[in-house]
Amino acid sequence: MEYIYYQEIPESNVLIGIMELHKHVFEGAELGLEELTQKKNLLIFVALESDRVVGFKIGHEFNDYTFYSWLGGVHSDYRGKGIASELMRRQHELVKSLGYTKIRTISRNKRREMLLLNIKFSFDVIETFKSEKGTHKILMEKTL
Repeated sequence: MEYIYYQEIPESNVLIGIMELHKHVFEGAELGLEELTQKKNLLIFVALESDRVVGFKIGHEFNDYTFYSWLGGVHSDYRGKGIASELMRRQHELVKSLGYTKIRTISRNKRREMLLLNIKFSFDVIETFKSEKGTHKILMEKTL
């Protein structure tokens, strides 16, 4: 497994792989290039196997001291192999080295594997809320 990170939009073959994997992980939801280009201090981590994107973790600056871990996922064929943990570990390490002191994320009870991984990585639940679509969300934060 090869792990790479980008501090900008990656080359097209990796970007297409991320978009396809996003669609797979999030039940057909599209990830647009415009969404990515609008994020301040974007960081994209990918796990590659034979040049195929099998995992990704995307985040961006929330404020001067807090980084927002926005999206991530691992292809269903590759789950249970520690890929999400490794992507998270690498993201936190780099974010801390860049001077951020906190990292935050939003999860859902429906995505229990991700929720448990966040707890394993010492995230604390800050609050719960309902989105505009009526989905229950869990805001979590970790001091780096």
